[in-house]
Amino acid sequence: MPHHVTLDVADPDEVIRGAMTRGHTRADFFRRGAIAGGTLIAGGVAIGGLPGIALGKPSASQDVEILNFALLLEYLESEFYVQAVANNKLQPKVLEFARTVRDHELAHVEYLAKALGSKAIGKPTFDFGDTVKDNWKFLATATVLEDTGVTAYDGQGTRLTRNTLAAAATIVSVEARHAAWVRHIMYAPAGYGNAPYEYPAPSALQPYKTKDQVTEAVTATGFIKG
Repeated sequence: MPHHVTLDVADPDEVIRGAMTRGHTRADFFRRGAIAGGTLIAGGVAIGGLPGIALGKPSASQDVEILNFALLLEYLESEFYVQAVANNKLQPKVLEFARTVRDHELAHVEYLAKALGSKAIGKPTFDFGDTVKDNWKFLATATVLEDTGVTAYDGQGTRLTRNTLAAAATIVSVEARHAAWVRHIMYAPAGYGNAPYEYPAPSALQPYKTKDQVTEAVTATGFIKG
């Protein structure tokens, strides 16, 4: 692997095309997602095992830490959608969303893992309970996960080197579209009210979240088991 981590080792269009044309059985996904790099288990909470992200100037080593943090979130999101689609409990319009976003998130996993190579973290185990079996719980959870992904990428952007930041931006822009899409599904049938959170784009400016804030929010879900 080169000293300087870059995401341009993977063609995003090629990865997305591949993710959308290959089968997505659990066995196949686990085979492709099993990247060398050790576990994340620490104190029973997988996300707590991530190395601390330095607050210094952007560097290759800091890129690795941040991209592994992003990879963990992509593992979480992709497995959420894989399980929801496999359970086949979603309404048709929601299922269409879930299938499309599943393929995007799997492509993000592949994109980040390829860029990180042997430094990529391994995939934890997850338990999403009935959020992947109930239509409305799925929508509510998807909204939170997509918002969290956007704010997490935004929070780390300035800590990435220029080339890696440019590549990561190609992911976060898609995550933002996911967030708008799921809100549209949730609220459009009844018409948008006066509450901003009901809008596909809830605000003119998107606040970011720090790694600690995202870690706390994701840990609180209990979805990551080890």
